[in-house]
Amino acid sequence: MLPPFHLAIPVHDLAAARRFYGELFGCREGRSAAAWVDFDFFGHQLVAHLDARLADAPHQTSRNDVDGKDVPVPHFGVVLEWDAWHRLADRLRAAGVRFEIEPGIRFAGEVGEQATMFLYDPSGNALEFKAFKDPSQLFAT
Repeated sequence: MLPPFHLAIPVHDLAAARRFYGELFGCREGRSAAAWVDFDFFGHQLVAHLDARLADAPHQTSRNDVDGKDVPVPHFGVVLEWDAWHRLADRLRAAGVRFEIEPGIRFAGEVGEQATMFLYDPSGNALEFKAFKDPSQLFAT
C-alpha cells in the first residue's frame, strides 16, 4: 500500500465543500475548525481551507490539449479500481453532476487503457478520477 498523500485546497464555502466531498463523494470528515475541514479522500488527507476571496474570483485554470480534450490544469484526483470508477461515474451522473470532461475510455484495447472523467468542485478546483483496465499499466509507455 502506498503512503497517503496530503493536499490542502482553497474553498470559498466550507458548507459547500462538506456537501460536495462529504455527501456527494461520501468522504468521511476528520478534524475541523472554523476555517478548514479534513476529509478522508479515498484514503488520503484532503484539507479544504476557507478562502472567502474565491467567492468573487473562483480559481482560474490553464488548459492543455490531451488527445483532443481540453484538460484543466492544475487538477487532482485518485486512480480507482476499474469497477469502483464505473460505480462513481454512475453515482455522479445520477446526482446530476456537470462534468468538464464526460466519463469515457482512453486507449481502448491498447496498453494503458483507462477510464477518466473531470469535474469541478463548488470552488472551482478541478478533479480527475481515473482507472486502468490493467492497474499494472499505470506508468506504461
